[in-house]
Amino acid sequence: MKKKRVAVLGATGIAGQQFVAALANHPWLELRRLAASERSAGKRYGDALRDASSGQVRWWADGEPPAQFLDIVVEDGPALNVSDVDIVFSAVEADVARILEPKYAATTAVLSTASAFRYEDDIPLLLPGVNMDHASLVKLQQKNRGWKGFILPQPNCTVTGLAITLRPLHDRFGVKRVSMVSMQGISGAGRSPGVAALDSIDNIIPYIPKEEDKVRREARKLLGKAHARGITDADIEVSSTCTRAAVLEGHTEVVSVELAKPATVAQVAETFRKAGAKIAKLGLPSMPAELIKVHDDPFRPQPRLDRDAGGGMTTSVGRIREEPLYKNGVKYILLSHNTKMGAAKGTILVAEYLMQQKIL
Repeated sequence: MKKKRVAVLGATGIAGQQFVAALANHPWLELRRLAASERSAGKRYGDALRDASSGQVRWWADGEPPAQFLDIVVEDGPALNVSDVDIVFSAVEADVARILEPKYAATTAVLSTASAFRYEDDIPLLLPGVNMDHASLVKLQQKNRGWKGFILPQPNCTVTGLAITLRPLHDRFGVKRVSMVSMQGISGAGRSPGVAALDSIDNIIPYIPKEEDKVRREARKLLGKAHARGITDADIEVSSTCTRAAVLEGHTEVVSVELAKPATVAQVAETFRKAGAKIAKLGLPSMPAELIKVHDDPFRPQPRLDRDAGGGMTTSVGRIREEPLYKNGVKYILLSHNTKMGAAKGTILVAEYLMQQKIL
């Protein structure tokens, strides 16, 4: 397959660095341009990562910064030249995305981790193994907005593992209502002020602003049906309580589900194990061997042991049990990597699918 040329917007932040790390030696994608804030513009990427006063290299992705990208000169985001790229991976805050992403989408595909356009009727959220058929709305979006390109946001990282596990249950048994409590890694808060180290150590922060509404809205949209005018949300009740825990990376979630049909614990486990079989056959470079890993050990999943399963792309599930509070109830614990499947690598996997389907 001919490589697509890409740019990363927000390249010095946590999600942006995850894009850069995942694009090193990618077989289908070639990183051409990097962009960030005015503060970093004009610097070599290697210099933009280094704190001028302390000399610290502020690299938060796995391993070392890829050497092949260190000499790329960082461009100012609003002035980013996209004339020689096919895809812009956007990893900026929502307020910046709201301004910049339509500018790029006029000519170029924009795949984003930002929330700015997640709730637009003609803009789908795409999640591998969940709703890739919603990609058909790209043409509607281009028609409505007069763009040659398009915007495809990644879902919120908290809803990612939840939707991946709900989809096979909904397809086989039907899902009527969901209750979820999350214990989220602090990397989900980024490096900006909001969750300081001393707030998180020996502690659980019981509230994450706007997170619970995102889970409800995005889960219903992801599990909904695409049609000629947009998306009809799934008729599922979703309630969540989202907390921040003293874990670096990985979102752990305790999920209770009321199914429309009865299911045994063994049937639920079997359903999870078979999830993602269709998309796994496409040979996408970032697709894990298992979309969902089912653990029989009641002490799993754990963030330190399981967040990097499948290169951080596998959702791990354990403690599958009957839920006595619901008719046809089941409950389980899941773990999803918030900055890999829930952000950069998940977005890259969507790009791979779009390439394989000749949408890109």
